[in-house]
Amino acid sequence: MDLSRLGTPTRPLTRVSGGFANRTYRLDTDQGSFAVKELNLVDRRATYHVEEVFRFERAAFAAGIPMPEPISADRELLVHRWVEGERVPESPVSRAYAREIGEILARLHTLDVEWTHAPVDEPTPRDWPALAARAVATGQPWADEFAAQVPTFLAIADLVDTCDRPGPVVLTHRDVQPWNLLARDGRPVLLDWELSGLLDLSAELGSTALSLAKGPGFDDIEPAVFRAVLDGYAGAGGVLPPSGPSWFVHLIGGWLGHTRWNVVRCLAGAEAATGPESAVSHAAVRDAVRGLPDLFGRLPQLDALLP
Repeated sequence: MDLSRLGTPTRPLTRVSGGFANRTYRLDTDQGSFAVKELNLVDRRATYHVEEVFRFERAAFAAGIPMPEPISADRELLVHRWVEGERVPESPVSRAYAREIGEILARLHTLDVEWTHAPVDEPTPRDWPALAARAVATGQPWADEFAAQVPTFLAIADLVDTCDRPGPVVLTHRDVQPWNLLARDGRPVLLDWELSGLLDLSAELGSTALSLAKGPGFDDIEPAVFRAVLDGYAGAGGVLPPSGPSWFVHLIGGWLGHTRWNVVRCLAGAEAATGPESAVSHAAVRDAVRGLPDLFGRLPQLDALLP
């Protein structure tokens, strides 16, 4: 990495733990501290629209959205000003925090930023039987559980392909999850904008509200926290879309695609040069083999959370 434009380092570049798709480092120089993200160029799941995402980030930062200042972006590296804060655990957040997230999304959706790429969802994966057979043949530690869930994964694919999206479509972050948030003085800071783009509003609100209202599984969902996100959105002038399964289809479809990506990485049997380590991919598959069927089975219950 050529980072000389960021100043003279005051200590070595340091790898930051975490990261489900890319690798992040902290750089301290005589010009300040920076978060440097090395983009995975080997097997990205979707095209990253560097210039448009950076323009969206700059507009959001200028509008006062709480986020790291975007410094530069190119095909290989994203650079932001480092922000100190506490990591947000995967557990229900406070109602005040949830409400402020809703307000942030409402403000974000009013920004007038040019976006020239139409929303394109990646093809819904349906090769689960073949992948399961390969997992069994290669002795993957999660192979038997995975093979048993193939019918459920195919049913999820049917849902994703047939679910109506009522609109409107908004330009938004698309990935407001606990691991993409910090708490600074108890208030949100929104990180990791590279998946930004156009998305059905119900999908953005449903995914965000559910992720902030639950723990690692789906046994401890806090309805009051879920609704606080929506109250914050409506209170800041946002108009809530019609209720229905579209609120959760982006979450479950995105998780399905992410699972396949990690399964393929595990089956390759070699550590990739970029992106998450093999151990992270194996953990992601194990979590999905149990979590995706659980989420799919609870979809009728989640309707009760909707306005």
